[in-house]
Amino acid sequence: MKILLTGSTGYIGKRILPLLLEEGHEVICCVRDKNRFFYPEKYSANVRLLEVDFLQYKSVETIPNDIDAAYYLIHSMSSADNYDELERISASNFKKKINDTSARQIIYLSGIVNDKSLSKHLASRKAVEEILKSGKTPTTTLRAGIIVGSGSASFEIIRDLVHKLPVMITPKWLNTKCQPIAIADVLEFLMKSLLNPKTYNASFDIGGPDILTYKEMLLEFAKIKKLKRFIYTLPVMTPKLSSYWLYFITSTSFKLASALVSSMRVEVVCRDNRINELLDIKPMSYRHALQKAIVKIDQDEVASSWKDAQISGQFKGSISYYLKVPKKDCFIDRRKRKIINRDYTIAKIWSIGGETGWYYGDWLWGLRGFIDKLFGGVGVRRGRTNKHDIHAGDALDFWRVVYANKEEGKLILYAEMKLPGEAWLEFKIFNNTLYQAATFKPSGILGRLYWYAVLPFHGFIFNGMINKLID
Repeated sequence: MKILLTGSTGYIGKRILPLLLEEGHEVICCVRDKNRFFYPEKYSANVRLLEVDFLQYKSVETIPNDIDAAYYLIHSMSSADNYDELERISASNFKKKINDTSARQIIYLSGIVNDKSLSKHLASRKAVEEILKSGKTPTTTLRAGIIVGSGSASFEIIRDLVHKLPVMITPKWLNTKCQPIAIADVLEFLMKSLLNPKTYNASFDIGGPDILTYKEMLLEFAKIKKLKRFIYTLPVMTPKLSSYWLYFITSTSFKLASALVSSMRVEVVCRDNRINELLDIKPMSYRHALQKAIVKIDQDEVASSWKDAQISGQFKGSISYYLKVPKKDCFIDRRKRKIINRDYTIAKIWSIGGETGWYYGDWLWGLRGFIDKLFGGVGVRRGRTNKHDIHAGDALDFWRVVYANKEEGKLILYAEMKLPGEAWLEFKIFNNTLYQAATFKPSGILGRLYWYAVLPFHGFIFNGMINKLID
């Protein structure tokens, strides 16, 4: 079958792609930027890439007509203040194009919307569902609440809060009930719904067997990790204060924290479980889902992470723009060293950041991240998805990977921290020499003052770092 997959570089898209390929489907992956897309070489014969901007109908027209089914996994939550309007435009353009194809089904992953007073996020999901259903192609909507899995935003927030706070003074929405579901079960529902006539023109709530409050979810994680935690809820914490609370304690961005807080005040519980019997699926418990996620993280096998989505930082537009590291009107800190062992140096470069750190002056990197967080930046809490492997588009602390090629021995990072200008960090091996360059393109006088203010630290940090990369 020929399957159209939107949101191919997203948290769900990255996980369902290999499942579709393993079943022998030909998959047309819609991406905004081909440079951000990575998949195993063994699947190349059955993968076709299309650069599509669903906000522009002319771009959407490039989708072929001879498809059998389409997954709609596009979400713009926290990408902009008017993300609900953007989601409606994307859905309308998608529906219009799919109407002209031979597709027999659209599968849409939405959120549980059984409350009369919906958050902006959930109301937007419902609006998208109505738009897709208004087309002529049979639509299957799977509505999920909290998705629990390694790399999911919900799981990362739970993990951060429990690990960092022995005592939590929390907002009252922690007493809201929800029905979490494991990422493995979400994927099974998505796969078993594919071209299944029993699911056509219907909406289903999907969830695990446990109905819990967010407080109970935190305490269950603490129990698994054998951590003693105390949680007290207060009615005085406003949504804005709650958003700041999540933003400063966890790795989430402020926009995403705001969207999540507004949704977490709404009860998201499945109204019925008929799809479980319909597709013969028995979802795992919340505890089991947590245990699986923890194992994946411990084994460094996180398949995808919300952090790698563009909405997790300040990164905008195509990677192609950021690949062109400027030279004119820039300040550049250049260093080079003869390398002793190429494989050793490559391994150290590809492991930089996250839990590994930056090899020299880590406390200064941490301080810079804290300052960035205070000014609304991403800080260093995002870390990295994999400890030893990186690809273009990945988040790496307060950097974004724009180019990574081990054979070439070249890595380029673009800074997503709050800066009066733009910054790049580049590593390149050529003729048995490691070249390291930190480039800063200042924005006005403030940018120039910033460069000279941090210049004394550069000699200390960058010199120490390049030495450690070859030792």
